[in-house]
Amino acid sequence: MPEIRDATEADLPAILAIFNEAIRNTTAVWHTQEMTLETRRAWMQERQGRGLPVLVAVADGAVRGFASYGDFRPFAGYALTVEHSVYVDPAAQGRGLGRALLAALVARAEAAGLHVMVAGIEAGNAASVRLHQAAGFTEAGVLRQVGRKFDRWLDLLFMQKILRAGER
Repeated sequence: MPEIRDATEADLPAILAIFNEAIRNTTAVWHTQEMTLETRRAWMQERQGRGLPVLVAVADGAVRGFASYGDFRPFAGYALTVEHSVYVDPAAQGRGLGRALLAALVARAEAAGLHVMVAGIEAGNAASVRLHQAAGFTEAGVLRQVGRKFDRWLDLLFMQKILRAGER
């Protein structure tokens, strides 16, 4: 089982490497330009400064994945809804790190009194869809051809998990 903990400044190079690999080689993230250490540092400081989690998964003595959540939309009516991201180093995929990171994020969101967690997933990312289904997320809709990367149109699948089901 991996160790899941809050990220620190020392984790930023690993977080950056994992994220930039996803930018270069996948449609898991729709950025087309790699990030810098400074942009990832600013991102982490902004999240943590607002009390939002940035978590890392440590396996074999190294950071192998990271996850976070933030605003779904920046309007008061969405204050109890968050959107999350989970990234795992390709060399460490299939070992339960994504599952552990997602479970830890859900636990943090529940403890924070949040109501819904949203995932925006490239519709063809079957592994991410399975991960989210296993964690209790359900499909909420697809936006067709709203993104473009690698010279092709991408569909955005939204999945959601109601965290506080008794309070609909």
